[in-house]
Amino acid sequence: MGLKAILSRPLAAYAVHRYQQWQQQPAATQLRLLRELVRTAAGTAFGQAHDLGAIQTPADFARRVPIRDYEALKPYFDRVKAGEPDTLWPGRPLYLAKTSGTTSGAKYIPITKASISNHINGAKDALLHYVAATSHSQFLDGKLIFLSGSPELEGVGGIPTGRLSGIVNHHVPAYLRRNQLPSYATNCIEDWETKLDAIVGETLGQPMTLISGIPPWVQMYFDRLTARTGRPVGELFPDFNLFVSGGVSMEPYWARLLESIGRKVDSIELFPASEGFLAFQDQPGNPGLLLRLDSGIFFEFVPAERFFEENPPRLTIAEVELGQQYAVVLTSNAGLWAYSLGDTVRFVDLHPHRVVVTGRIKHFLSAFGEHVIGEEVEAALREAVRQHPETEVTEFTVAPLISDDQAQPSRHEWLIEFAYPPHNAASFANVLDTALRQRNTYYDDLRQGNILAPLLLTPLPAGAFQRYMKSVGKLGGQNKVPRLGNDRGVAEGLYILAN
Repeated sequence: MGLKAILSRPLAAYAVHRYQQWQQQPAATQLRLLRELVRTAAGTAFGQAHDLGAIQTPADFARRVPIRDYEALKPYFDRVKAGEPDTLWPGRPLYLAKTSGTTSGAKYIPITKASISNHINGAKDALLHYVAATSHSQFLDGKLIFLSGSPELEGVGGIPTGRLSGIVNHHVPAYLRRNQLPSYATNCIEDWETKLDAIVGETLGQPMTLISGIPPWVQMYFDRLTARTGRPVGELFPDFNLFVSGGVSMEPYWARLLESIGRKVDSIELFPASEGFLAFQDQPGNPGLLLRLDSGIFFEFVPAERFFEENPPRLTIAEVELGQQYAVVLTSNAGLWAYSLGDTVRFVDLHPHRVVVTGRIKHFLSAFGEHVIGEEVEAALREAVRQHPETEVTEFTVAPLISDDQAQPSRHEWLIEFAYPPHNAASFANVLDTALRQRNTYYDDLRQGNILAPLLLTPLPAGAFQRYMKSVGKLGGQNKVPRLGNDRGVAEGLYILAN
């Protein structure tokens, strides 16, 4: 065992102890953090406009600062982007994390001197909790890879700007940099497929121990490795025993990833975002992600079914309940104020607080009033695969199919790319439909009333989703395939590229 692996164990014990201290008083920890945030930012343009200096309680905060998404806060973000100091947080940001997905184009999320540690320490603490829980630390002596965006930064308003993963790459601790792959030059390649081939070339023959990234893009990497060598990933990298996943739920991809590896490996799931590193899986085998309540983020939770009300309830960590769906609202030392993250979560533990990510507040399917969420379609798909064990799914999305024929009701269309298709597609579709009805009473009511017909299963050829993501400029990196939509934009794009 190398020196890094040996030294990591007392460090892991210390990290876990530090977390346990604030876990004893989660509500007090969050209240103290809120007061620090508003006091620090009281003199900023935002602070003066919202009288942050007068805030003492979450109720005060909710009265003075409404929930806003990026679009509603864009006038402030634009001032930050133009280089104006003291706008949302004292001074100017260290970086701007550029990400896509809004109606006004790219988002520019500030990363301040105060908030950079949130991003850096999140992954580090996740790994240290893993070491503490398992005593497995040998991975620190081998080669580590995170499939990420380019670390090259541009200047926007005099502020270094780029993808979050590229920004964080500049802060990899020196003691790990020698372990890190790919090389800086390879990481700077913009074209994802060219970059992937270069990564394969650099990692083959290396003692890889940890592989990390968004699951569908890691699967592409695994496929390229096997295509080049004809061997499973676990055989190519015999010391590879830890997979770290973030960005999307790992569950739909895990079976195929394990098949590509050819043996069991440990895994850690993370909940990172450009807006902050929110949570991580702290216990192997427990799907709940530990919320980081002492890392510069004050959390509010809005019941998902009431999110679009004019003044929805805003619950603190002391008020949440198990099993409920909540939209996540953040206030942070990055200068985000009652910011709607867009993600929904469900609490699976309150001592300490652990969540599972269930979807996106705007990514649901309710073209007919059914309000189906990501967690429900993923659970239905798992059940269909369980009952058809010969099946493996590469990727999928669900869209409404609105009928113009009064004799044929409208329905959901599931567009699925199979690695291995079911022997009986009709049976598979029936299980999907039944499983979704069991999980969503609104969908069940619409099916019982024959307002919706049984779902349509549309198998897609191999590579359809990769071709689609490439066509919209979102292949690789931190980009994610939309699971659900209230229109047929993704579905029609897939049809065009599949035929």
